[in-house]
Amino acid sequence: MKKRLRKKLHLGEFRELCFHVAFRTPTSVSAVEDDDLLDRFLEMIEGDGLQFGGAGGPHEFDGIVAFNARGSATDQHRETVRRWLESQPKVFNIVVGELVDAWHGWD
Repeated sequence: MKKRLRKKLHLGEFRELCFHVAFRTPTSVSAVEDDDLLDRFLEMIEGDGLQFGGAGGPHEFDGIVAFNARGSATDQHRETVRRWLESQPKVFNIVVGELVDAWHGWD
């Protein structure tokens, strides 16, 4: 396959990786506190050149973290996100998934 096509299809050296993130907060946390936590989380990952796409309900957050430009999230990004979430006193059931192909291979 030609390089131009690999780039267009995000294959080979142009593959981009992302990872799944999920976490919860206690039901005793207010909506304002949940919003503040999410704002701080987004500020932290955006400072690392990442973006978050997903959903959240009262006290539940679930989504994908990916690089904000062409490129891939790394294991270092995963660990940074994990450490930050673990440092938050009102966050539990933290899941930080493995790196996966952001464009191909989803069930």
